[in-house]
Amino acid sequence: MSTVTALSQTILQGLGGSGNVHDIENCMTRLRIGVRDVDAVDVDALKAIPEVLGVIEDSTMQVVLGPGLVDEVADELGRLAGSEVRMGEDSTDVSAEALAARGAQIREDRKAKNQTPIRSFLRRIANIFLPLIPALIACGIIAGVNGVLINLTTRGITPWAADFTPALAALASGFMSLIAVFVGMNAAKEFGGTPVLGGAVAAIIPFAGIAKVTVAGQALAPGQGGVIGALLAAVLAAFVERWCRKWCPRSIAMLVVPTVTVLVAGLVTIYVFMTLAGWISVGIGTIANGLLAGGGAFAGFVLGGLFLPLVMFGLHQALTPIHTTLIEQAGYTVLLPVLAMAGAGQVGASVAVFMRARHNSSLRNTIKSALPAARG
Repeated sequence: MSTVTALSQTILQGLGGSGNVHDIENCMTRLRIGVRDVDAVDVDALKAIPEVLGVIEDSTMQVVLGPGLVDEVADELGRLAGSEVRMGEDSTDVSAEALAARGAQIREDRKAKNQTPIRSFLRRIANIFLPLIPALIACGIIAGVNGVLINLTTRGITPWAADFTPALAALASGFMSLIAVFVGMNAAKEFGGTPVLGGAVAAIIPFAGIAKVTVAGQALAPGQGGVIGALLAAVLAAFVERWCRKWCPRSIAMLVVPTVTVLVAGLVTIYVFMTLAGWISVGIGTIANGLLAGGGAFAGFVLGGLFLPLVMFGLHQALTPIHTTLIEQAGYTVLLPVLAMAGAGQVGASVAVFMRARHNSSLRNTIKSALPAARG
């Protein structure tokens, strides 16, 4: 048995077994596991696992493992949970009504436990952007490498790269030019709609032909409103779609529901959301630049101090729309380097404790396990 398999089995047992797990996702450092009964989770057992760097209790349990390992464990957990569910299924027939009732009860229980409107909203925003992070990382690194090559080529140091940098620019910018579509698809799914309809409505925002549309005498610009506009558009599309399905006869639902959804949500996006989200985006950029330009060290202290608590609760991904908006406006985000200093300070403090606690092997082992994730 491999180490990853053994670790995954131990984590699954601590979560209350496969029957208590209904959803498994992961970000760069932590597992996000939806459980049916939080009380069935043995948090102390999970924290006692040497590879586990931390556990955050909620209806969606978060188990921190660190980069690299978390991807392997997530895949293995999915395989183990699926196989155990199949092997443990009751052979007796269960009615569709009973299954539906059980599912409804599980959903109600999950909503009732430890949920506040603000945390629920932030978690939904995080769920929308979480799947996009690998692509954002990849495109950001490629853009950085391309910038260095362009600078070196301009100075005559790497003339061979002149024909190669446009290809790297396309790789780095292609995803960002259509990020509104991906945000729209994820947002529609998160709010109970069809992903492709959310993407179709959000695709209006980067469409070049939108420049021919005028609102209140002003021509719209392709990309106006960015990801914020895409969020609003997709959420509205999800609500319109669900409303349509309540009254539309099934015989014509395939034609009527998507048409009404795209038409209504699309027109509202064009004539309301793009302008409104454009104002919000400009405001975010102005506030962020003004805060850092005028706030100095105090602004950095406040921002850095607030960031780690968000990370502890897994809500830091909710900041991604702000970072994305700043990247769309200026090509970079001024906030992320400041927020990253919180993690840098944490690493520095951990190294200091590691050097001082020479006789506390347990504490030093914990720090050694946590440092790779903190540096990442």
